[in-house]
Amino acid sequence: MRSFASLGMILRPAIVLAFILGALFTATAPSVASSPAQAGPFPALTVKDDLGRTVAVPAAVKRIVSIQAEITRLVVALGAGGDIAGIDYTMRRHDHLFKYIYPDEARLPVVSMAENNVNLETLVSLKPDIIFASPFEKQIVEAIQRKTKIPVVALASLGDAAKLADELKLVGRILGRERRAEELAAYFNGGLGRIRDRLKDVAAGRKPRVYMSFWGSLTRTPIRYDPVAIAGGLNLAEKAMPDVLGSAGTTVNVEQIIAWDPDVILVHGNYLPAEREVTVDGILRDSRFASLKAVKSRKVRYTFGFWNWWDMAEVLLETEYLAALFYPERFPAFDLGRRCDEIHKMFYGLDGGFAKLSAALRCDEWTHD
Repeated sequence: MRSFASLGMILRPAIVLAFILGALFTATAPSVASSPAQAGPFPALTVKDDLGRTVAVPAAVKRIVSIQAEITRLVVALGAGGDIAGIDYTMRRHDHLFKYIYPDEARLPVVSMAENNVNLETLVSLKPDIIFASPFEKQIVEAIQRKTKIPVVALASLGDAAKLADELKLVGRILGRERRAEELAAYFNGGLGRIRDRLKDVAAGRKPRVYMSFWGSLTRTPIRYDPVAIAGGLNLAEKAMPDVLGSAGTTVNVEQIIAWDPDVILVHGNYLPAEREVTVDGILRDSRFASLKAVKSRKVRYTFGFWNWWDMAEVLLETEYLAALFYPERFPAFDLGRRCDEIHKMFYGLDGGFAKLSAALRCDEWTHD
């Protein structure tokens, strides 16, 4: 069975420690301020990133290296994909939609491999104006900036939907694409807001109790998961202690899952079908779970799931999908394929997003009993 570290986060123990530090440093959203020292079409900025570092950002960013998959997606959504000069291993290996939303992906050199090993020689040769990195290890981030003399901004939403929207606006400001960032943030927040409004009168006792099998493990589950919460579900693991203080997940046992008797079981679907170690069919056929409400009602479904990154389009789509799963009477018109196409068109200008995503993840099978 794969571990959370090896699949979702691809982290070494030291990086897991830095994940904690990153979470502690992000009590408030990253800030950005104009610097009066320079003038030009784009004012120079000083940015406070998710490690609490203050970074001077060039007045005009034209070449970008992103070794943080979430930021790479945001850069493309902002219309600055043509400025990307290099990406990380996660995008090349684990992001199954990126080749569609960014057709030139194959030409981009990979500058960091598994476990955040950065090839500094390759990185410097690309001559980026800025490097976006993950806030998982402050020493690595600072070492990259010190050795390359290139500004490094460390950002990650860590599964927080509100922070994801703020992060988008910050990246938009850095890239001089504030208008597009505001447009996408309004679309994202508006979509989530409409779901909240439609469910605001649902009493806590009527909310479905949800268990999530994530990161390739039956017993690995997130203690916080915004799409479930916004969609009106109760995360059964929300009061559990994380395996590592400040991290996103905890490990339970099969006996605990049975004792919880969830109304809905969600399975991390952001894997290629051949790579899924936990499957919907496997849970439905598992004799240990035959008495569970979720199994009896066949409310065991795939969902996208948080990895080392979030994608704004999929967060919004997933939340709508879960709201319709939890409350079909309140979202009778929800159509996964249609909304997938609409949302990916808005964020990436992508036509036929559902067909492309289904070609990789078989999303067309997710809503079928």
